[in-house]
Amino acid sequence: MDWAYLFEISLTGIAGGGLYALAALAFVMVYKATRVVNIAIGELLMVGAYLFFTFASMMALPLWLAIPAAVLGTGLLGAVIERTMIRPLLGEPPISVFMVTVGLGSVLVGLVEMIWSADQRRLPEFMPTQPIMVGDAFLAPKVFWGAVVAVLFIAAVLLVFRFWRGGVALRATASDQAAAYSVGINVPRVFSLAWVASAMLAAISGIIVGSIGGISSSMGVFGLSVLVVVIVGGLDSVLGALIGGLFIGLVEALAGAYLGGEYKLLATFIVLVGILMLRPYGLFGTHEIERL
Repeated sequence: MDWAYLFEISLTGIAGGGLYALAALAFVMVYKATRVVNIAIGELLMVGAYLFFTFASMMALPLWLAIPAAVLGTGLLGAVIERTMIRPLLGEPPISVFMVTVGLGSVLVGLVEMIWSADQRRLPEFMPTQPIMVGDAFLAPKVFWGAVVAVLFIAAVLLVFRFWRGGVALRATASDQAAAYSVGINVPRVFSLAWVASAMLAAISGIIVGSIGGISSSMGVFGLSVLVVVIVGGLDSVLGALIGGLFIGLVEALAGAYLGGEYKLLATFIVLVGILMLRPYGLFGTHEIERL
């Protein structure tokens, strides 16, 4: 076995897994606060990338302005979605809200194709292009710097929601909504905060992913791998999102290198089925016990 090649592939997989972890964190944030399975996370990621394309390429704004504008625009979309589609369904069966997010994904794809067309597009270059060497292993510069950005944002989010007042309210609501109400926390506002923060994280992921492989209306497929990550790690576990992202990134890289690119998604779903058979709540998910 070529250990140097294995090391290089593993590094690439772990770096790519950092992007999965960032997007998975966006998913978990909504689920922990609202118990909504947002199946449209990949499409929100896509919208963030297209907004960045619009601001940077079509409107020729400087990158330091285009990136925050795209992130804030996607956050605003998250707030609108929560207020108009999700909040009216609070208290309804979970399958109803789930199907709304399924429909939302299709609507966002349709809007993107209407506004920007379905053609593949390239985002402006904003990452260093100098090759990255780790020992004798080569790591694509965009993948490396994308992973660095993902790690920085993950760390920032964890710190903000550990010490910021809004983050404390979010964690309290995620733990017990009734108790959060009883101590004066505005739970509907926390729901909105969760959706805004989640959409903004998805936009950052979309910009990074789009800068690596280009953007198209099929970017939402990335959300399938993100969904696998959060189910493997545990739907309500931040730690599970981080470890699951790295693990699935590694599995995909190894499957793509040794089996072929067409087997990457197959490998991730085989892992998903295997883990669910052993741990139905995921590696770090909360075990819920219902008494009848």
